[in-house]
Amino acid sequence: MDYPNDQSPGAPVRSGIPEHGRIPKYYAVKAHIAVLIEELGEGGLLPTERDLAEQYEVARETVRQALRELLLEGKLRRQGRGTVVAGPKLEQPLSLASYTEGVRRQGRTPGRTLISLDRFPCPQALATEAGLTRGEPVWHMERVLLADDERVGLESTYVAVARVPDLDRDFDPDSSFYAYLHDRLGIAFGDADERIETVLATPREALLIGTPPALPMLLIHRVSRDTKGRPLERVRTLYRGDRFSFTAHLGS
Repeated sequence: MDYPNDQSPGAPVRSGIPEHGRIPKYYAVKAHIAVLIEELGEGGLLPTERDLAEQYEVARETVRQALRELLLEGKLRRQGRGTVVAGPKLEQPLSLASYTEGVRRQGRTPGRTLISLDRFPCPQALATEAGLTRGEPVWHMERVLLADDERVGLESTYVAVARVPDLDRDFDPDSSFYAYLHDRLGIAFGDADERIETVLATPREALLIGTPPALPMLLIHRVSRDTKGRPLERVRTLYRGDRFSFTAHLGS
């Protein structure tokens, strides 16, 4: 089997391959498939594992390992019983802009599916983190995030009932919560603290998002305040690591 030009033995260090190390078979196959992905374009159907194994003269398990990595990286996606080339990742800005705005900016249609909307007394941990009062009524709203009807994340929002008393009656759960606060209630966001980490989804979360439990997720914690510095919301959002990247503008 021939190696791609930039992965031949003795080539400079590229993609984590040691200069003098032997290129693993699956990695060479992965490099070949990456070229095929470019040729097929978004939505292109990949040959079967058997066909790829015969083409590259390797075992099917070697092909599976290469495909697993490309799936995790978001370059491929499963469609029915086949594998197709995935589109570019969604770029979500790290800003006070809503999820809706970020998705629309890229020509995609945002959506949400309501999983639950509950009301309960604020526990101490949430009160401390979000600047609320222990025991005060809070809403918990959980929604699956969609982009062109594809499930891409899971969002949990906590907000004091006193700020949005009619959330269960006059809010469309498929719409932007930020737009509801601003347009319906006249509440504007002032600032927020945000933290990002990588995690694996729980079995329940993976089922709701429609991904394997082993798929890496990007987890964003956000505590927001209004323009007067008063606590507004506490949000925990899981984004699919294979479908999202995040951008930020930095200045001096």
